[in-house]
Amino acid sequence: MTNSQAPKKPESFLLHACCGPCSLEPVRLLREQGYEPVIYYANSNIAPEQEYHRRLDTLKSWAQEASVSVVEGPYDPQAWEEEVARPFETLHHSREERCRACYRLRFRQAAAYGKQEGFDLFGTTLSVSPYQYSAIIAQELEEAAATAGLQAAFEDYRPYYPEATRRAKEAGLYRQNYCGCRFSAQEAEEERRMRKAQRRAKKEAQRALGREAAEAELRKVQERRRERALYDEKQKRKHQILKELREQNRAKAHHD
Repeated sequence: MTNSQAPKKPESFLLHACCGPCSLEPVRLLREQGYEPVIYYANSNIAPEQEYHRRLDTLKSWAQEASVSVVEGPYDPQAWEEEVARPFETLHHSREERCRACYRLRFRQAAAYGKQEGFDLFGTTLSVSPYQYSAIIAQELEEAAATAGLQAAFEDYRPYYPEATRRAKEAGLYRQNYCGCRFSAQEAEEERRMRKAQRRAKKEAQRALGREAAEAELRKVQERRRERALYDEKQKRKHQILKELREQNRAKAHHD
């Protein structure tokens, strides 16, 4: 900051974005802070290509209504395959390592554009999602910014995820159900299968409990019926005995 009397021009802010819904709250918050961010869409990780364009179209549609500038970076899935997929496809590599490499590739591309165009600050919307690794995002953003001579402006936007989701639904924006890469698509599908299996198992358990309860109630009814039948038989024998005694008494009285 300077002590000049002339008003300082707001620093230019380049905001890497993964999609429209995740951009809603970061843009709102940055504007409240006095910035007018330019969104840079650098996401060669997204597959298939139709999904890439669907997310981009959603972002552009919202950005046009919100008067936000969007710049599309090169879409190079082959580079992503070479730098992220192949080195980290084996089982001994963790998901964190794979995601770190993915962040690095995209941030490096976005920061290079920021340097070329003379931006001051560099941030990302990736930290909106609670499914991402915020600490790793912050580290990789800082490194990419430093390499390009930009100032990293990381913010953990996860607390705003519910509001971003609400606004996206209200606006009718397309909301993807996986991060973007083919690995995350497979993982998301597996998680959906597991949740479906869990729901099915829960319903079956509830049905089993219902059957057990019904069977227990049936056993109670049958036991009550058996007890009633025994009681009725006992009463019948009692009445028969009393009847026989009365007849014997009448016969004896008549004989006398």
